[in-house]
Amino acid sequence: MQRRSLIKSLGGLMLLPAVAKAGLRPAANELRAGPTGVSGAAHALRIAHITDVHLKGDLDAPRHFADCLRHINSQEKKVDLILNGGDIVFDMNKENLDMINAQWKLVHQLMKDENAIPVRYALGNHDIWWYENDKGQATYGKQFSLDQLHLPRAYYSFTQGGWKFMVLDSVHLDVDNTWYIGKLGDEQFQWLDQELKATDPATPVLILSHIPILTSTVLVEDNIVNRWEVLGGQMHTDTAKIIALFYQYPNVKLCLSGHIHLREKLVYDNLTFLCNGAVSGAWWKGNNRETAPGYGLIDLYTDGSFDEKYVNY
Repeated sequence: MQRRSLIKSLGGLMLLPAVAKAGLRPAANELRAGPTGVSGAAHALRIAHITDVHLKGDLDAPRHFADCLRHINSQEKKVDLILNGGDIVFDMNKENLDMINAQWKLVHQLMKDENAIPVRYALGNHDIWWYENDKGQATYGKQFSLDQLHLPRAYYSFTQGGWKFMVLDSVHLDVDNTWYIGKLGDEQFQWLDQELKATDPATPVLILSHIPILTSTVLVEDNIVNRWEVLGGQMHTDTAKIIALFYQYPNVKLCLSGHIHLREKLVYDNLTFLCNGAVSGAWWKGNNRETAPGYGLIDLYTDGSFDEKYVNY
């Protein structure tokens, strides 16, 4: 793609890509078929990655989400785990408490009625309760949704099927405390660093975030003249720092995200980033550009390889 210039504007900061030394990370070999990988590795588990459900009571959203859950639960090859990447409800930013409670009631009812698979959750920007106090200042809160999901905090790790999963909290206040940007913050970054250090190098790692750590979907815009602007709420503003950390750990194999409602598979330095569209498509109004409503279906193998596809349910 030829262009005069490409400006990445992330929360007012210029982002410089990390320069990697060749040869440290082994080449990714993520395409697999059948019960074993090309190298003969055994199948570890199958996961469904759903994101951006934006569940609400209208636009036929409950029926369509039920269809999605039935589709996942009826896979011929059993799904072992669902990863919900955030924006679970339609919008806690703009609704009153009665509407927020109604949306969460829908979530709990449908998950009880239509799903029999264990679920792990990340928070999205629409799962955070923003409101203004009498001084016009924004108040930022994740606790309501954490309580609904019975999570002690918004980032955590767990192991299953020989893989380690690290769920990130990617939504934080901007520098002016009025809106959100994608980042980890110092405390969470230190936690991530320590988690990776404490993980056996032979254990493959999957990262789940709501906002993409790295994505090219932000370049799919209309009416570009001579530059692209990437806002801090579209992609992590600490991308270079996170990727430089991951570069030290070749066992980090796969990063899953949503938020953009577009399907993308991007490989950077042999690390794969999957942006798996949205269950709600264009917020329950059909396709979002070329991406239909759907979810990711991923087979993980014991050697850190994986098979993946996007499923239009």
